[in-house]
Amino acid sequence: MPEMYDVITMGRIGVDLYPLQTGLPLAQVDTFGKFLGGSPSNVAVAAARLGRRTAVVTRTGRDAFGDYLHQQLREFGVDDRWVTPVDAYPTPVTFCEIFPPDDFPLYFYRLPKAPDLEIHESELDLDAVRAARVFWMTGTGLCAEPSRTATLAALRARSAARAGSGAGPGPGRFTVFDLDWRPMFWTGGPGSDDPDRSHPDPDRPDPRPPDADRPGNPVAAARYREALALATVAVGNLDECEIATGEREPHAAARSLLAAGVELAVVKQGPKGVLAVHRDGTVVEVPPLPVEVVNGLGAGDAFGGALCHGLLAGWDTGRIMRYANAAGAIVASRLACSPAMPFPHEVEEALLRSAVTTGDPGPGAVS
Repeated sequence: MPEMYDVITMGRIGVDLYPLQTGLPLAQVDTFGKFLGGSPSNVAVAAARLGRRTAVVTRTGRDAFGDYLHQQLREFGVDDRWVTPVDAYPTPVTFCEIFPPDDFPLYFYRLPKAPDLEIHESELDLDAVRAARVFWMTGTGLCAEPSRTATLAALRARSAARAGSGAGPGPGRFTVFDLDWRPMFWTGGPGSDDPDRSHPDPDRPDPRPPDADRPGNPVAAARYREALALATVAVGNLDECEIATGEREPHAAARSLLAAGVELAVVKQGPKGVLAVHRDGTVVEVPPLPVEVVNGLGAGDAFGGALCHGLLAGWDTGRIMRYANAAGAIVASRLACSPAMPFPHEVEEALLRSAVTTGDPGPGAVS
């Protein structure tokens, strides 16, 4: 029997190089902090911080940044046995700008191709994937081959086991699709659905529709539908829900996600809070926790790790949403992402106070 994990995540990883000075454009920033990044990797960190046994399936470059990510995963208590090197591509890095409370532009450096899109089906430990209590994947994993085929293979393994064709997911098992819409990852590069955009020529008209990078992308929508049919939980913001369903109104989007196959639809609405709709008829709307935002980029990953924790604890939907909201708010009050993930006592304190008190914004932060 494979070792049992509470949470296995699959997909993006990289190095976040975040300014330690807020309110400045990158051209004026001269101090940066180096952190583990990538949404599914951060979700694994967040769940580990809450006491869960976690692992991540991903790939890095065979370089110093790849070594750093292994080191960070281990320090955060995340099993890195399925984090393997790719000789051909460097470990990605991501920069951001920090303009609180709601402007945090991201600059991804994932060319010519990110190693985490080189996950092959043949390399997956499908027994471990089937056995995990939560399996978490993202929309980014569907944007290019061979990652797309590998991600769908993992989902099919979970779905087949759930249907009774093998040992694995049953009651208390969850397959989570983080809709994770990053349009820049769907516009060219090796293995992408849009190779004409790999090296755009500024003098050649763009053959795609003008809105191809905005909600309504038909290629992404088709890939998302395929994955939704194999998942039990879907979580995303309004843009992501619109990509997946064509619906932007929160309740309509949630109904469409349920119709696509999931049991629980979680629609994040930013300053309006979160909506959760379960197939059993439960509808929960939770307002946001008051917080002075420092950097909102890691809040969704903290929410995801706490969502996994609450599902595994068997809590009712309302309690899960309140807990996940609090975890996300705590990270929004801090500068970094992965090292900012809260411990259980911090989440409980925020819930008791019904607000997040601003704490340490991160190592070396300067305003």
